[in-house]
Amino acid sequence: MSSNPVCIDDFEKLAEGILPKAVYDYYSSGADEQQTLKDNVAAFSRWQLCPRVLRDVSNMDLSVTVLGQRVSMPVCISATAMQRMAHPDGEVATVRACRSQGTGMMLSTWATSSIEEVAGAAPEATRWLQLYIYKDREVTASLVRRAEAAGYRGIFLTVDTPYLGKRLADVRNKFKLPPHLRMANFENLDLSFSKKDYGEDSGLAVYTSSAIDPTIKWQDIDWLRQLTKLPIVLKGILRADDAREAVKHGIAGILVSNHGARQLDCVPATIDALPEIIEAVEGSVEVYLDGGVRKGTDVLKALALGAKAVFLGRPILWGLAHQGEEGVHKVLQILKEEFRLALALAGCRNVNEIDRSLVKKGPWARSRI
Repeated sequence: MSSNPVCIDDFEKLAEGILPKAVYDYYSSGADEQQTLKDNVAAFSRWQLCPRVLRDVSNMDLSVTVLGQRVSMPVCISATAMQRMAHPDGEVATVRACRSQGTGMMLSTWATSSIEEVAGAAPEATRWLQLYIYKDREVTASLVRRAEAAGYRGIFLTVDTPYLGKRLADVRNKFKLPPHLRMANFENLDLSFSKKDYGEDSGLAVYTSSAIDPTIKWQDIDWLRQLTKLPIVLKGILRADDAREAVKHGIAGILVSNHGARQLDCVPATIDALPEIIEAVEGSVEVYLDGGVRKGTDVLKALALGAKAVFLGRPILWGLAHQGEEGVHKVLQILKEEFRLALALAGCRNVNEIDRSLVKKGPWARSRI
């Protein structure tokens, strides 16, 4: 295919030809039979747009605020682990592209560039830290303190990973980091995912079982809030009752996410789960979405259903693999321009003019799960 990608799917095709098989498999695969992986993308097609006309869309404003920070568009970068497997510059390239596009980046705890390195590469960029709660709570507390000191603007706590979902490709590949890389936020050999041998399983599954705390419960949200004044977003909520409970614990936001369909298979696509969450929180906290976003119309549909912004995962990795910082910049630019066009064609001049009347379920709409 052409080396000049014009849509997000083009970037994935190019990345597949560039990345080693085990790396591409790690980034691209989902849990078990990957039913939710397919449905995350397909579900957007089950929602139809209902555009307004004759609205004078000659002047457009795509900007929104996320946790009080103004970003140029309602498209931010989600946490994806170990980005130096995709490109030598990894997370540093991603945050620089993020800065150039004026949007925000969520850095993975499992990054191959440290909290401080990413902050130093783009001090003025809007950055948030994705966090796991480790069995050693001081490890978690240290990560939070470092994020505060480095100017991160919020904590996205992943709540759907007491254990790692079964990703068959990673088991077959006995996935582990290439020997020249490590999880850069840790010096300890065990915590930096740097062992030479993890046996016959996915190395990351072994790592998660040994390091991440499976006992976490709602009271641990209160513990985390006592550690930091940064706003806390819970990443991985799919149920209304969990959303209501999250609000009771004083969180600032919810990221409707199924972990890129990498944890429990056969759960709802995030765009289908979103309306229930929006109804449950009744406007008390900001709600975001990740999973399956590939087009500007996907962004518009998510916002019409109540999301404040969407977060991109895999598309960023495909851009990074293709062309480093410039590739990530291009991915963001394509989504930005697609969203701008979709917004205009829907008869909206800014995100405040998006409402629920712009979307409806198609008459054929039915989940494949």
